[in-house]
Amino acid sequence: MGFDDKAEKPDDRVLAEGLGGAKTLWDGLVRHLAGEYAPVTEDWTFHKSWSLRLKRKGRTIIYLLPRDGHFLCAFVFGGKATEAARAAKLPKAVLKEIEAAPAYAEGRGFRLEVRTARDVETMKALAAIKMAS
Repeated sequence: MGFDDKAEKPDDRVLAEGLGGAKTLWDGLVRHLAGEYAPVTEDWTFHKSWSLRLKRKGRTIIYLLPRDGHFLCAFVFGGKATEAARAAKLPKAVLKEIEAAPAYAEGRGFRLEVRTARDVETMKALAAIKMAS
C-alpha cells in the first residue's frame, strides 16, 4: 500500500490499510494536536506523495506523511524554536536531526519517523515547542 497515487487521497480505510498498527499512533497524535491547539484545520496535499498538514489560524503545526507501517512528522523550526529544542530534554537523535537540517530564511525543515508511542510523545513535545515560539 503506497501513498503516492495522486488520484487516491487517503481516507480512514486507506490509512488503516497502509499504516497498519501505526494507525492508532496517527489517530492519537492528530486527536491530541486538535485538542491542544483548537481550532485545528486539516489539509491533505500531494507532492510526490500525500501529506496531512495540521494548521491553527493559518500557521502550520506539523505535516504528517503516511508510509507503509509507519509515518513521518515534518516540522519547520525558526530560530526561537530551534533554540528551545536545544534547551529541551529531547532524544539525542532528534536534536541531531534538527541540527543537521539546513537553515533557511523560513527555518530548519526536518522529518522524523514515528513507529512507537515514545515517538508520538516526542512529536507532541516538538509541536509544543513550535507553537510556543
